[in-house]
Amino acid sequence: MSKESTKMPSMGRGRHAGGFGKGGRGKDPKGTMKRLLGYMWKDHKIQLFIVAAGILLSSVTGVIASLFLQTLIDDYIIPLMQQATPDYTALLQTLLKMACIYLAGVLGTLCYSRIMVRISQGVLKEIRDEMFSHMQELPIRYFDTHEAGDIMSRYTNDADTLRQMLGQSIGQVLTSAITIVSVIVAMLTTSLPLSAVVAVSVFFMLKVTGKVAGKSGEYFMKQQASLGAANGYIEEMINGQKVVKVFNYEERSKEAFDRLNEELCSNATNAHRFANILGPIMNNLGNLQYVIIAIVGGILASFGIAGITVGMIATFLQLSKSFTNPISQISQQLNSIVMALAGAERIFELMDEPVEQDQGYVKLVRAKYVDGELTECPERTGTWAWKHQHGDGSLTYTKMAGDVRFYDVDFGYNPDKIVLHNVSLYAKPGQKIAFVGATGAGKTTITNLINRFYDLDDGKIRYDDININKIRKSDLRRSLGMVLQDTNLFTGTIRENIRYGKLDATDAEVIEAAKIANAHDFIEMLPEGYDTVITGNGSELSQGQRQLLSIARAAISNPPVMILDEATSSIDTRTEAIVQKGMDQLMEGRTVFVIAHRLSTVRNADAIMVLEQGHIIERGTHAELIAQKGKYYQLYTGAFELE
Repeated sequence: MSKESTKMPSMGRGRHAGGFGKGGRGKDPKGTMKRLLGYMWKDHKIQLFIVAAGILLSSVTGVIASLFLQTLIDDYIIPLMQQATPDYTALLQTLLKMACIYLAGVLGTLCYSRIMVRISQGVLKEIRDEMFSHMQELPIRYFDTHEAGDIMSRYTNDADTLRQMLGQSIGQVLTSAITIVSVIVAMLTTSLPLSAVVAVSVFFMLKVTGKVAGKSGEYFMKQQASLGAANGYIEEMINGQKVVKVFNYEERSKEAFDRLNEELCSNATNAHRFANILGPIMNNLGNLQYVIIAIVGGILASFGIAGITVGMIATFLQLSKSFTNPISQISQQLNSIVMALAGAERIFELMDEPVEQDQGYVKLVRAKYVDGELTECPERTGTWAWKHQHGDGSLTYTKMAGDVRFYDVDFGYNPDKIVLHNVSLYAKPGQKIAFVGATGAGKTTITNLINRFYDLDDGKIRYDDININKIRKSDLRRSLGMVLQDTNLFTGTIRENIRYGKLDATDAEVIEAAKIANAHDFIEMLPEGYDTVITGNGSELSQGQRQLLSIARAAISNPPVMILDEATSSIDTRTEAIVQKGMDQLMEGRTVFVIAHRLSTVRNADAIMVLEQGHIIERGTHAELIAQKGKYYQLYTGAFELE
């Protein structure tokens, strides 16, 4: 983005990315869960009812099977043991009934598991779609202040935690909860004394697991934030490998990554340490409960107290397992849920970022002259007009000409640091205005304001005598062509990349734009010509070739105003001479703003603005500024000597 932007490096900032409060705790886990469930309910109501039925069937059949164990032992197995000639017919019929009960539970589990997978993937698709759509509407400021790696982490790591929670954890928690309720009812109806034993043991279980799960959840949240920071740093280092190697920064980058990785390792270790001990704790407490029930039940049965039988003890032992296992499963799934909620908060944080505001109402429309009056029309005429609906209901059309004027503009990326001070300038249609000055002087910031990537703090900018705040941003940007110093090409064919500047351009227009940029010859030499597929931001092309495609992309849009932000800085002197001819043709009849370090490229500008610390300190033609022997003279002669 801009050299004057206030984007901070990821080291030192990324470690706090993710929107977590003090101690790494989530801001609103209840609200986040409610919002997630809202996504599930919105488009999957019928499926959720089927899931609920499957969960209920799976849970209840398990409890029924446990209760049936008492009948099986007391009414069938023990009497058979007392018979001289046992008849196993009734026993086999009873076992067949139990098998049917278990089979119904298996079918219920299979049904809700498969449906939950479909629901979870559908919800994730919708969330990713909304997240990406919302991201397209965010202002440039957001991307200037957030690492790309941290944003990507929300689409990958954070979304994956949601997949696990929605597809597995929620179903298991609901199954376990219904099972626990069913088992409690079954226990109370079976034996109150043994139920009291279970109640005491469960109380201690919950106290222990509550503390362990709380610690685990806190570190899982910290883990997600640390993961986003590490991803952001990795992405930054991958993109900057040439710089890293040129300046021998390898060891320092390793040290910086080690710090981030150490923090991630520490948080992840603590999170999984507490999570992993939770299962064994619950199992051992469950085994202890099992032994206590067996001892107490045996004593009560031997003395004939409370009518306890062997079958009742066996049933209660089975119910205690059915009671302990769901609690253990819930405590284990809580870790996944807490981690998923941490990821969901980061996702919703992006989705809740304020979108780019636009109160503009002046539209850009196709136009033609009818009886000397400018009129809107649907067909292409080569003429464009600003359609201005006034407050009194009147409608006026102003021909788009490319007249841009700044009036006493002040601007700062942060309120406490003003970048531009009282900037006034004008560019009449067809004029070429050049900005020169040291890095950080405010050159690129001026072009950012023309595009309304940022809005002014004070002053105004008028475009064809219309305040640009009144022009819709999409229409404003459609009227501007821009070639940046850093080229961005996309995976696709050469033809598609050039057509990016005008989506409905014909093949002939694509070729014509390439010829204007002097890119046609090298494109024709590629294996598939204009249909050659490029990937990885055009890594298979030279920097100069990529810049030529960027220029062709701007040329095809045929805008009245061109912004060239050091457009030839990545091209060698010989290629620059070739490109400059095409650029001269591209700039003909257009208002052009040029930012250039090579002052030889701006000698023919109609006006040259010399900026220093956000102030225009000199302005005039090349000859006038040379004659003044001021800052421009020093810059130009210094550049000349270097050449």
